[in-house]
Amino acid sequence: MKNFLTLIVLFISFTVYSQDLNSEQEAVKSTVETAYVEGIHNMGSIEAINNGFHPGFEMLIKEKNYNLSKFPIYTWKKRATQRKENNPDGPQEQTTAKYPMIEVTGDAAIVKVELYKKDKKLFTDYISLYKFKKGWKIVSKIYYKHD
Repeated sequence: MKNFLTLIVLFISFTVYSQDLNSEQEAVKSTVETAYVEGIHNMGSIEAINNGFHPGFEMLIKEKNYNLSKFPIYTWKKRATQRKENNPDGPQEQTTAKYPMIEVTGDAAIVKVELYKKDKKLFTDYISLYKFKKGWKIVSKIYYKHD
């Protein structure tokens, strides 16, 4: 009987942990979808970008000569604002995303995002997030551009 009760407690604990993890994964995905895919790529609101990106965010860009360039969020927001002013209706073709991997450990997360226009894969991104008092924030990104 004691072993049976132990198994029930373990099962309930695992179920609660699994639900919490799924909830955090969904929160991470929502942050990436709203701030990054809709905000940056589909010219959504600057407010959504501000809510989802940490002010210290930097994208690392690999250059051919073994150097890395850093692209901070304030530069990206400036470009997004200019694009939106030039085209208030947004892009003709929306960018869509697939999420083959979302990993959450405590207050850290990494997301693999595949970006598409129509059926053409454009980028595979690896986005890092931290959870703060106000929720998940995107803090860095690296990527691969598909031909």
